Amino acid sequence: MNAIHERAIVGEDVVLGANNTIGPNVVIEDGVVIGSDNIFDPGVIVFKGTTIGDENHFHAGAILGDEPQDLSYSGAETFLKIGNRNRIREYCTIHRGTEAGSSTTIGDETFLMGYTHVAHNCKIGNNVITVNTAVLGGHVEVEDNAFISASVVIHQHVRIGKYSMLSGSSAITQDVPPFMMVGGRIAVAFSLNVVGLKRAGFKPVIRTDIRRAYKLLFRSDLSMTNALAEIENGCVSDEVRDIVNFCRAAKRGVVKGGDADSVR
Repeated sequence: MNAIHERAIVGEDVVLGANNTIGPNVVIEDGVVIGSDNIFDPGVIVFKGTTIGDENHFHAGAILGDEPQDLSYSGAETFLKIGNRNRIREYCTIHRGTEAGSSTTIGDETFLMGYTHVAHNCKIGNNVITVNTAVLGGHVEVEDNAFISASVVIHQHVRIGKYSMLSGSSAITQDVPPFMMVGGRIAVAFSLNVVGLKRAGFKPVIRTDIRRAYKLLFRSDLSMTNALAEIENGCVSDEVRDIVNFCRAAKRGVVKGGDADSVR
């Protein structure tokens, strides 16, 4: 049984699982697919092309699956896909894809704090946190367990690696490798996410291997190509191989190294 408030509007051919709570002034457009045990607080709007999993909580005024803010969008059928157990706080905006058949995707157990904007065709992984007023441009990819602080702005097509942490009010214009702490305008890599690695249970030998990679990438005079070759030659963990593969796949380049003072 679903609890649907009398002032909610649910369109035609909407698929609802069980035990959803749909509050007053919620609007769910035609054809939306929703799983079970979700909560929609007052004023949430869910646009066509949206699919939602289970146990999500959408707070007041969240906008899910609206048309992309992209001048090239011409009305094609596009999608938003949201997984399970996410918390989407008040007035977040998540837009569907631009190109016909394309999607914006949110994984599982991600926490988007108030006024976060996720633009068209973004791919957000699992256990990602964005703090208030973070802005993700189109086609941004965020890997699992990344932490994006308040008022961070991420340029379109940038990738954010797993377990990375972005400092507040930073401007991210190039890819951020996994496990790094990055910040500033324009952002630089100034440290490892040491606390995050410890909390996640990475063993000391792996943390040491990651630290070696960080020093070669951002604290040596080696070119990126030579640093990656040196890292790969001596790495002992899959995590460092992930850093190497991530950097080699970069299309916008990788953030440069810098000092912590530069992020203030």
